[in-house]
Amino acid sequence: MSIIEFDKVNKWFGQHHVLRDISMQVEAGEQVVICGPSGSGKSTLIRLVNRLESHEEGQLTVDGIVIDDNAKSIEAVRRKVGMVFQQFNLFPHLSVLENLTLAPVWVNGIAQKEAEAQAMQQLERVHIAEQAHKYPLQLSGGQQQRVAIARALCLAPRILLFDEPTSALDPEMIKEVLDVIAELATQGITILCVTHEMGFARSVADRVIFMDEGQIVEQAAPEAFFDNPQSPRLKEFLSKIL
Repeated sequence: MSIIEFDKVNKWFGQHHVLRDISMQVEAGEQVVICGPSGSGKSTLIRLVNRLESHEEGQLTVDGIVIDDNAKSIEAVRRKVGMVFQQFNLFPHLSVLENLTLAPVWVNGIAQKEAEAQAMQQLERVHIAEQAHKYPLQLSGGQQQRVAIARALCLAPRILLFDEPTSALDPEMIKEVLDVIAELATQGITILCVTHEMGFARSVADRVIFMDEGQIVEQAAPEAFFDNPQSPRLKEFLSKIL
């Protein structure tokens, strides 16, 4: 059963045609990695899913909700979709725990005590509960990104979007974040992850999508994608990064 469905979706930034006739489906619980060169439209694609960007043509359906300009449908979708960015976007003046309880208390109206209990649960899930009372700047980059993942989990999303979650990290911190995402991938959450970490894509993804110039050029299960690429463009891309 598809939880995300793009049907001939097009997106422009001014004169620049960023996404061209994107048609794809993501099944509930599927782990999809999206890769491609800079400027290929990867981040824009996943930002459409929770309406951080709007599309101009075509239809996008997320968990049965058609995404359009209707504020109620956008709000309903955002309750189902969590997002983790390149930058951690944590409030530096709030503790880790306060960062995690802000949205559940103010947006979802959950009682403070309950929100804190849920937050601690999610911090345990990403193996960082002992840092709950520290401030973001007291943590390493990898720890801050795990806090950002826990914050997204606090709203109990059905879908998690990752936009190059390791690109702001030092090399030795990348693995700890990817390990957490890999663990989440076994727990039934639908994941769309834009990343250049091809080892992660090979080991965790159900499907890898290659984008170039706003189009999906090729998609396949990891083994076929890496070992038997079909398009010259994907062969060229893999030859440069592997």
